[in-house]
Amino acid sequence: MALRGTNQEFGRPYNRRIVLETIRLEAPIARGDIARQVGLTVQTVSTIIRELELQGFVMGAREAPKGRGLPRTSLMLNPDGGFAIGLHVTPVGIGAALVNLAGDIIGSRYHALAPVTPERSFEIFEILIAEMRALRPEGRMLGIGVAMPGPNDVESMSFVGPTTLEGWKGVDVGARLTAMTGLPTFVGTEPSAAALGERLYGKGRGLSSFYYLYVGVGFGGAMVHGGSVLLGAHGNAGEIGHIPLVPDGDLCPCGNRGCLERYVSQEALDRRLKAVDPTARVETALEDHPEVVEAWIVETAPVLRRAIATIENLFDPEGIVISGFVSEALLRRLFAATEPLMHSVAERSGRTSPRLLLSTEGKDAVMRGAAALAISGVLSPRFGLLFAGEEERAERDPIMAGPTKKEVAA
Repeated sequence: MALRGTNQEFGRPYNRRIVLETIRLEAPIARGDIARQVGLTVQTVSTIIRELELQGFVMGAREAPKGRGLPRTSLMLNPDGGFAIGLHVTPVGIGAALVNLAGDIIGSRYHALAPVTPERSFEIFEILIAEMRALRPEGRMLGIGVAMPGPNDVESMSFVGPTTLEGWKGVDVGARLTAMTGLPTFVGTEPSAAALGERLYGKGRGLSSFYYLYVGVGFGGAMVHGGSVLLGAHGNAGEIGHIPLVPDGDLCPCGNRGCLERYVSQEALDRRLKAVDPTARVETALEDHPEVVEAWIVETAPVLRRAIATIENLFDPEGIVISGFVSEALLRRLFAATEPLMHSVAERSGRTSPRLLLSTEGKDAVMRGAAALAISGVLSPRFGLLFAGEEERAERDPIMAGPTKKEVAA
């Protein structure tokens, strides 16, 4: 769906975000092309661009001349125009990354932790956030994004079992982090955060509709359509890990049997390793216990193939992107084992792209995606801004706290 602006004066904050979002998605792009896409006049777009350039969000570059006349100026985001901190909370540790507007990871750190209790985690958050801010002490910090295991607030699934965060029921992570740091905080599930990052910076950038499969401590997914992650009524859409695909299969902590994540997950491999060697670790499983890994792949591949066919028949995506928290080598083995794929609606004639795409970002994928939650939440269009006065928002809104009219006219 095309983003459209408004020529109403009270729509200025929204228009700025519409223009910024269009530049982010289409860069490099010229002013005239932006005006045509968003339905604003070239004059209005030029004024907005001038404001965004003065704020440091946007930068321009001259294109090579084509024929007579002056070369056009193409616009793109200024990578150093803003930064966000991405936090990834898992049942086995916490990761943090500082990410710029271009999606580049400036620096990151991972802190192993078990058990991951709220009290200890917030102590680690404070340390990691301080370290990330120190990487760009003069930089504009837009906010914090937090990716956590799903599903959200479901008694039988959210706070029980080894793939969840036990003891976190009722913890308002966003409010506590905002109070701690003074920065706006946005919280999402691991797959939805990673899917957003993939849409903005990765394999999904050229796809308008794709499904993101995430092999983490558990197993999850998210559908991206029209450039947006589909969250569902309560933020739990895509919780594919708890689809019971194996009749009379392994008992899952959720109470069902044969749930996908009992087979396709880091935790599933870890259980199989520990049955052979209590000291075994997933990180070194390929070297230390290749026979266990091979047996797990053989057991898991048919289940994963059925899941892929189910996703394709339900959502008809352009493609499915597979990524994960596990090592790249392990992920590649699992990806290769999906062949041959089962028949589905994805087997259409004239197909020009593969049904499956592999993203090897690993742990970085979720931290980048978590930061993208904050970047998108702060800078992307939000219809509520149409009804907020400029004075009301200027103090806390980086888009509104911009140059004065006198500066723009200079």
